[in-house]
Amino acid sequence: MSKEQQKFLKETKRKKYLILFLQFFLLFFFLCLWQISSSLGWINSFIFSSPGKVIQTMITLFKEGSLLHHIGITLFETLLSFFLSSLLGILIATILWWWDICAKVLDPYFTVLNSLPKVALGPMILIWFGANMKSIIFMAMLISLIISILNIYQGFKKVDSEKIKLMKTFYAKKWQIWRYLILPSNASTIIATSKLNISMCFIGVIMGEFLVSKEGIGYLIMYGSQVFNLNLVISGIVLLSFLATALYASILLLEKLSIRRRD
Repeated sequence: MSKEQQKFLKETKRKKYLILFLQFFLLFFFLCLWQISSSLGWINSFIFSSPGKVIQTMITLFKEGSLLHHIGITLFETLLSFFLSSLLGILIATILWWWDICAKVLDPYFTVLNSLPKVALGPMILIWFGANMKSIIFMAMLISLIISILNIYQGFKKVDSEKIKLMKTFYAKKWQIWRYLILPSNASTIIATSKLNISMCFIGVIMGEFLVSKEGIGYLIMYGSQVFNLNLVISGIVLLSFLATALYASILLLEKLSIRRRD
């Protein structure tokens, strides 16, 4: 390795650590400013709470045995809806790629469903599935599925047509083209869609818990707002932030593993 390459790698690593330090410093500075402002009365601690009160609320929930339970419920609902919507997204995108006329017929309907505010369907979902976990899963899938289908299908369509023709000259069947060309060529597209999909499922689950749930982080936030317990509300928001970060990081880890496997 040349000196120029070593210098470049050192500068890249130094820049990476600098960015990471500034990110944590910004968070630390915000938390300190928030706590000081609350302690000195610069802000109303009843309305805006404080980091100390948020931590105390989480400790209380943990001692009561409800903290991990609510986190587990939200995590289970998110992962289940993510798995189902991802699986159905790939399946329906494959059907649309397989039968082009089907894609042309359904295209305007997908466009309308994608632009439709899903929360407006909340009352209908409650009537169809009842006030239970099924409604929450369906709400999350409704939000994420259409985007997943459209993104994956567009990726399938963009595969090099010359490669498809080449496989056809070797008498490859359509399922072989899909298995050995279309699907591997769209691994990055599927991973990128999964990043968006996990976020959409998470949003859908929280929206569903706002409407029907009696457990989960969304329920904690809604209950806290009903009894004017702002400490509980902000604690729920902090938990959502940590959980969303963990879910997104898990997808990034899968992406890195898939890249290493391909390499």
